[in-house]
Amino acid sequence: MKILVAGATGKTGLRLVKELKTRGHDPIALVRDGSDKSALPEDVELRHGDLADLNDTVCEGCDVVVFAAGSGSSTGPDMTDKIDRDGAKRLIDLAVQSKVSRFVMLSTVGADNPDVDSKLAHYLQAKHDADEHLMASGIEYAILRPVALTEEDGTRDIRLGEDVDVEATAARGDVAFLLANAVEDNEWPGKALLMQSA
Repeated sequence: MKILVAGATGKTGLRLVKELKTRGHDPIALVRDGSDKSALPEDVELRHGDLADLNDTVCEGCDVVVFAAGSGSSTGPDMTDKIDRDGAKRLIDLAVQSKVSRFVMLSTVGADNPDVDSKLAHYLQAKHDADEHLMASGIEYAILRPVALTEEDGTRDIRLGEDVDVEATAARGDVAFLLANAVEDNEWPGKALLMQSA
């Protein structure tokens, strides 16, 4: 399958691109001008686009779209809205327009019911709004909500759903593995699942 990965040069997105390649898929990396593409596999197709200003054809020819992007912890509320909320919503709309068969969203713990008293309240609300937009879009979807991320590869010993400890951690390697599963597996559509590395 041809799979557009938004956030392909990020810490989780890079792992996802490599995971998809090992499974025989054709990942397409959505990259901004000036982003560091050096860690991407050499033969990965690049599609240029900025989540703050996407062109109408960015999803054309793709079977699945994965949103694994983020504005980053060092940016302010404006960029959070621009990328994590509005960029995600626009990408969802373009995926629908291009008749993409499935949209996989990397979300976060707490996005289902944002805590207004949390120091991450603005970010959680942005992710909530994007998730809600996806669920209402009519496209086949899967949403993964990991707990706090670590830079580890993980062991693929993973907990999902109600068994998850929200105070636990999730290895980025395990997250990428599950995102790839959500691309392929027909058990995933229509689900929004918490996850942790066990």
